Amino acid sequence: MAATEDSIRSVGYIPRSQFLEFHNRDKRWAVIVAHRRAGKTVACIMELLTRALATPKQNARYAYIAPFREQAKTVAWEYLKYYAAQVVEDPARDFRESDLSVRLFNGSTVRLFGADNPNALRGIYLDGVVMDEYADMRASLWGEVIRPTLSDRNGWAVFIGTPRGRNAFFDIYDMAGNDPAWYRLTLKASETGLLPETELADAQKTMSENQYAQEYECSFEAAVLGAVYAKELLAARGQNRIGTVMYDATRLVHTAWDIGYGDSTAIWFYQLVGNEVRIIDYYEANMEAAAFYASILKGRGYAYDTCWLPHDAANGQSATGHSFLEVIRGFGFKADIVSKVSLEEGINTARQLFPRCTFDEKHCAAGLDALQNYRWDYNQRMREMKPTPVHDWSSHGADAFRYLSISAKRNERMFTKPINYPKRAYA
Repeated sequence: MAATEDSIRSVGYIPRSQFLEFHNRDKRWAVIVAHRRAGKTVACIMELLTRALATPKQNARYAYIAPFREQAKTVAWEYLKYYAAQVVEDPARDFRESDLSVRLFNGSTVRLFGADNPNALRGIYLDGVVMDEYADMRASLWGEVIRPTLSDRNGWAVFIGTPRGRNAFFDIYDMAGNDPAWYRLTLKASETGLLPETELADAQKTMSENQYAQEYECSFEAAVLGAVYAKELLAARGQNRIGTVMYDATRLVHTAWDIGYGDSTAIWFYQLVGNEVRIIDYYEANMEAAAFYASILKGRGYAYDTCWLPHDAANGQSATGHSFLEVIRGFGFKADIVSKVSLEEGINTARQLFPRCTFDEKHCAAGLDALQNYRWDYNQRMREMKPTPVHDWSSHGADAFRYLSISAKRNERMFTKPINYPKRAYA
């Protein structure tokens, strides 16, 4: 498994001492949590490149994945081209800007991808993959898309990044600490010596305590900066409203959707029981047609009330000539459009509804991750939050939850009657 010293030297790479053990590991799986400017991206680009040079496999394929394709290009493409320049036969042919790939003289390929387009990764095989800033990717990407690409070639994977609270990245980091099949490396700025003390002291002056703990001291306990629903989720966990919530076959199931025609579609499944919203399920997929999601609903086996869709669901689709709303209705579902309100009003409505909600932790795991990571954008220059949230993988689940809240508000008693949670609903 370890990258050979010859392959490392052949591309002129001199690894930092903090990464030597990582390069020499014999584990198939690895996770690195490192402070900003520690050099983790360079180390992992070189890990891909040196292993691609050393492999005896024919037509080996390796991938570097960032949260967005443009981010992968900005962060890693120049590094890859620089270090691969000596190990390609014809730069004009072997460096392909169109798909951000490099073909080495031995036939191996290293390519950059964005997690924002998981369909580009479906159906391929990989011999090794690096997932950079994994905390900013949707939790389902690994199990549904990436892990299967490694199976027939016995490929390896490295997860790297900076913490963003207790999400899927934390789960992998935590698991790796107790699994001998994994290699785990933690690089805190106070311990590595890679950044001057004066620089760290200056950073502490200009950053919040949580920001500094997260970005430089690799803290998973620091609150996600600007998390929109941080207080609401904390209260839900403290009141045991996130646990096991059973489907009640005597009640109809509503669904609330966020539709992405060239992006992800997210669906929350919930039941209204008295003044309680029991959220029993969540589903998300990428770049599928309305008919696909209709089949998902039927496959769940629930008895349905209304599918609550965003306002753009009523617009016609060029491919079919029918709107998303019309297609869903055509499959026999009752469907309606959520009232159109401002983003601010929608978020406030969601916050008001939160105390009425119980979540099934297992079936809503991906949706809860989205709510946990949905955050206000941050203006680095002004050092203040922007009035709009970051648009990333977490937006879809959070937007769908906002629509859930707006649809539930039609039943005014959800907001006026006292809360009375039956203990049998969750554990």
